[in-house]
Amino acid sequence: MRITDVAAFRIPLPGAKPAFVWRRGLLGSSPDGEAAVLRIGTDEGVTGVAIATRPGLAAAVPDIVERVLREALTGQDPLQREFLWHRMWELDRTEEFPLPVLGLVDIALWDLAGRLSGQPAWQVLGGFRTTIPAYASTVTFRDVDEYLDVATQCLDLGYQAIKLHAWGDARADADLGHKLRAHVGDAVPLMYDGSAGFDRPDATYLGHALHDAGFLWYEEPMREFSVTAYGQLARAVRIPLLVAETSDGAHMNTADFIAAGAATFGVRASATMRAGITGAMRTAHLADAYRLRAEVLGDEIPSRHLAMAISNTTFYESLVTANPVRPKAEIDAEGFVHAPTGPGIALPAGLDYPAELEPYVEVPTER
Repeated sequence: MRITDVAAFRIPLPGAKPAFVWRRGLLGSSPDGEAAVLRIGTDEGVTGVAIATRPGLAAAVPDIVERVLREALTGQDPLQREFLWHRMWELDRTEEFPLPVLGLVDIALWDLAGRLSGQPAWQVLGGFRTTIPAYASTVTFRDVDEYLDVATQCLDLGYQAIKLHAWGDARADADLGHKLRAHVGDAVPLMYDGSAGFDRPDATYLGHALHDAGFLWYEEPMREFSVTAYGQLARAVRIPLLVAETSDGAHMNTADFIAAGAATFGVRASATMRAGITGAMRTAHLADAYRLRAEVLGDEIPSRHLAMAISNTTFYESLVTANPVRPKAEIDAEGFVHAPTGPGIALPAGLDYPAELEPYVEVPTER
């Protein structure tokens, strides 16, 4: 089997409604825009797809296909994912691909492999579980009262844990953490994501407060450029750190965080930010060797497959972007996400695809 077709499609991508915000200094949700779908076809009729939804990629992906990927992939064996994963890293040396593009080919190839075997990608990967508990991962809300209201709604909907994205103010966020703990009680796991908003003094202050409030993990309090700074933070605070989400280099960079003693809870595994399914699994196995967690990032469809295939992940991350909180179709009343059943990985439903992409759209599973 050989790759004979590499194509990119631009499709409309509605913005979040209502729009939402992140911590101070960051842009909020994107307005209406476009996404890009990569499709890889073969001489045996088996095809794989992957979608890129980050802003700007609708223009970048077709350009990269035309200039680089079509020539690099045509004629290759699509089942040689290891070779093609390494090939993408070689191309990246001169191209400097946007980080989410680095794994796009790999996701499409895992989708293709699943379709070829008639299995969902998580089973092709080996599979570990068929359900996983979900946590509510908040956006940034107006004030403490709104956070507490959102937390109550999330727990009523079955979410089994809550992670805060707050304001990026160490004192205010510490106060919110204590008030949320008092509101939900001691039994609910709580986590905090700093979205890289702090320097080391403020990250240390907040880390002490979150430990006192009994938070499970403390995620990305600083930009992930200085592994040394993260190692120093890990030695200064008692709350476990979850690190290596946005830093480039997949498992290679993750290894430096672990070696520095910075990953005291674990590391992030992600198809989007860790160079595809292959990069995410390398990251998870690396973490497992050090008896650390590899927490799957985000609630895109590839994340569901990774959550079912990675043994050392704890929860499925489900983004809560609005108040009132809207139930997510993939989460049941007890707060569990169930393993996908369709072949491959699939494209998310609800978007305006051209007819040639419709066969690859996810069909929701009845429960």
